[in-house]
Amino acid sequence: MIKLEFLVGIFLLVILPENIKAMSNSYWEPKQTDSVDHIRDLLSKMTLQEKAGQLNQYSNFSYTGPAEENQGEASIRSRHLRQGLIGAFLNVHGAENVRELQRIAVEESRLGIPLLFGFDVIHGYKSISPIPLAEAASWDLELIRTSASLAAKEATAAGINWTFAPMVDISRDPRWGRVMEGAGEDPFLASQIAQARVKGFQGDRLSDSHTLAACAKHFAGYGFVEGGREYNTSEFSNHTLFNTVLPPFKAAVDVGVMTIMSGFHLLNGIPVSANSFLQKEILKQKWEFDGFIVSDWATVRELMVHGYTGGEKSSAEKAFLAGLDMDMTSGLFLKHIPTLVEEGMIEEELLDEAVYRILKVKDDLGLFDDPYKYCKGEKKSPLSLAPKLQSKVLQLAERSAVLLKNRENILPLASSGLKVAVIGPLGNDKTSPLGNWRLAAKEDQATSLWEGLSQHQATNELTFSPGVRLLEKSPAFSQAAVINVSDTSGMADAVRAAEQADVVILAMGEHGMMSGEGRSRAHLNLPGLQSKLLNAIHEVNENIVLVLNTGRPLVLTDIESKVKAILLAWHLGDHHGQALANLIYGDATPSGKLPMTFPRALGQIPIYYNHYSTGRPSSANPRDVFHSHYSDEANEPLYPFGFGLSYTTFSYSDLEVKRILGEETKVQLTIKITNTGPRRGREVVQLYVKKHYAETVQPVRALKGFQSVLLDPEESGKLTFTLTSTELGYYNAQGNWKCDSSPFTFFIGSNSNAKLSETIQLDFSSSEILPNQHENH
Repeated sequence: MIKLEFLVGIFLLVILPENIKAMSNSYWEPKQTDSVDHIRDLLSKMTLQEKAGQLNQYSNFSYTGPAEENQGEASIRSRHLRQGLIGAFLNVHGAENVRELQRIAVEESRLGIPLLFGFDVIHGYKSISPIPLAEAASWDLELIRTSASLAAKEATAAGINWTFAPMVDISRDPRWGRVMEGAGEDPFLASQIAQARVKGFQGDRLSDSHTLAACAKHFAGYGFVEGGREYNTSEFSNHTLFNTVLPPFKAAVDVGVMTIMSGFHLLNGIPVSANSFLQKEILKQKWEFDGFIVSDWATVRELMVHGYTGGEKSSAEKAFLAGLDMDMTSGLFLKHIPTLVEEGMIEEELLDEAVYRILKVKDDLGLFDDPYKYCKGEKKSPLSLAPKLQSKVLQLAERSAVLLKNRENILPLASSGLKVAVIGPLGNDKTSPLGNWRLAAKEDQATSLWEGLSQHQATNELTFSPGVRLLEKSPAFSQAAVINVSDTSGMADAVRAAEQADVVILAMGEHGMMSGEGRSRAHLNLPGLQSKLLNAIHEVNENIVLVLNTGRPLVLTDIESKVKAILLAWHLGDHHGQALANLIYGDATPSGKLPMTFPRALGQIPIYYNHYSTGRPSSANPRDVFHSHYSDEANEPLYPFGFGLSYTTFSYSDLEVKRILGEETKVQLTIKITNTGPRRGREVVQLYVKKHYAETVQPVRALKGFQSVLLDPEESGKLTFTLTSTELGYYNAQGNWKCDSSPFTFFIGSNSNAKLSETIQLDFSSSEILPNQHENH
């Protein structure tokens, strides 16, 4: 159906006669003047309607939003395209399709202004890398940047010049399905990853034909939707806004992200697409962001549904005056802004500023020099052309998996002499590993776990049984997953296979389309009949390795004791099965670390490591009732932030913390780390800081640095961390940077519960009240 609608849309756009001749001075020709003068000159020639058109983005067919495509709308879009009243499309891809629409824009409209073509290139285009939350678990910034760069190369070969990524929302609530699209709960880690992804998408020069404009979203605080429910309202303090929500956006702006997307939610009772405090005061004025802000799907029209405006015209006025530059799909900017300017409700200078921002991005992409640079013939996937690139994505998949449990060192498995039963509905699934947000990928293109194990050089005897079905059928992007809760016909076969096996590998969890946009869950247990299957397997065989497929943290408390190992597989993309087979047999050693906390119980949510002490923190005295606790569950999570095991072990020693004298207060920390186990392994060394008191209360600890080290058995390494006011300060509730004198405790270890620590007093001068602008490393 999508393909048919798409072809109808293209057909109408191309054939409807408008008889508009291309002007000889079309602005897609190579420019001869400075880009600023060139854009200003172009602005001076534009009518109000044409200016409003640059603020107008249409989707050519319904792909990532509510269905709205029909022939009448396609006819309108055809006319608008030839009249120069469209600034951008989304959901048009394929070099031929893009080229035809671009040709109409630059050769048949009055001024020939080229179009932007946006698409949700989230973790790959046709070739799919691990979902972003899984990539975050690698803590490997270089590989994450490479993943984004490869996605950009492939997407630009299909005509796309703008991606709606990275999503940099911090979230502490795994019920929210879109946690799979972000980097987890910590602002420091998320900021590093935001910069890596922006650099990967945009490259060193945005004008290169294999780079595209990135878009940091959703500005700001969408990860805090109440109840973890998609499109819901949000409520949080300014303290949380400045210290938790905004840092990844600021990090993206610092490395030159070209666009920002607003969200569907509220901040301080105002929808963010019409929130002047966010868009104008913070982003454009305080941060001096010089790109443009685009709404999310139809959020300008949704201002009326929120109860913030009484009609279309006031929605367009309020959103635009609040700093929004481009209206995605609602068409209200195009419809009403020219009239609002004529009536004096909007100054034309403000309209010119918004148009300038959009034209500047087009210019930086090189579209005025060559509007067809992204659609000169679709190339093969770069991953299919270069084995070295494939190896990078495979390596990222291996590093993204997290070993949560390994009792009796059941993993890695011996490569021969074992009867291994692979059981579970996700064991031979070739679509689920792609995860959500893989719009241009093909169904069944991933390597399944069963394929990966079968193709491995190990000679164990393998059998497979799904046991139960997880879904009635695999859902498309626009369809909700229908969970199967009745079909137990395959369970008996699975139990027989488990009885005859030495080891059972259980492939369970969420299907890849059960997380993502619109996929909030009220229950975080294994969905469907999977727990029942696990219990039945456990009765006949205790040697169980759970390979957990998921796009979010799940509540594993009831099943954790029934399995000997848990390998958190997430959804690892095209190389899912191969990566897992390498990890299961020990060709690769797990090194992933959790970017989100795994709760013991649903009632603990939101749960996160960098919480506050409270006036009555947890008490060790079992008779003490009057402290912050649950009467029926521990406060601690099942698995903390930063946690992840290896097939080897590491020891930490010789922590030294000293102040470096100079104009600016600096702290240098050194740590010795030794591989005390039997295998070569990679460890992510994590540094956390506790500020004992300040103008506003600080977390019990906060991540402020991390490094990875690869060590052979008995080998030691020495790592050095240097911290300044950039890492040791904070924002007060007014958004002002502070760096108070105080005792600081520094913790170094393998997760957020690190015990090795040292405390020193630090005094900051008044000259150190502003954070440094350089990148964190």
